Amino acid sequence: MPLEGIMLSFDVQSVALNASAGEAFRFIADPARLPHWAHAFKHAEHGRAVMETPHGAAEIGLRVSASESAGTVDWEMTFSDGSVSTAYSRIVPNGPQSSIYIFVLKAPPVAQELVEGTLGQQRRILANELAKLRELLSR
Repeated sequence: MPLEGIMLSFDVQSVALNASAGEAFRFIADPARLPHWAHAFKHAEHGRAVMETPHGAAEIGLRVSASESAGTVDWEMTFSDGSVSTAYSRIVPNGPQSSIYIFVLKAPPVAQELVEGTLGQQRRILANELAKLRELLSR
């Protein structure tokens, strides 16, 4: 929730996963698995991805920076106009067959007056994506 007089430009969400940290890491760090749980990705592989946007499909550059020992998986997305967006996440062990996945959602590069509404929409989408990820890793 925004603090009085302060507009937040990020959101942090987490989900408990019924998978070890190693299993979760291997699934989440594999860009080819992004379309299975991140709704905007229609295709992804090392170096590139196709995302569905309100204006149709868009090919982007995709760089995955992942460290299993640190439990981090970050994505750098480069769009055709040269703009870059980064998503940050971390997998934390929570027992031998359980982990916690934490995702930092940053506001998209839009006009400041649109940030709160756009971030609010993205927060809802992310919550659904994390629920889908939990479902996939519980199988």
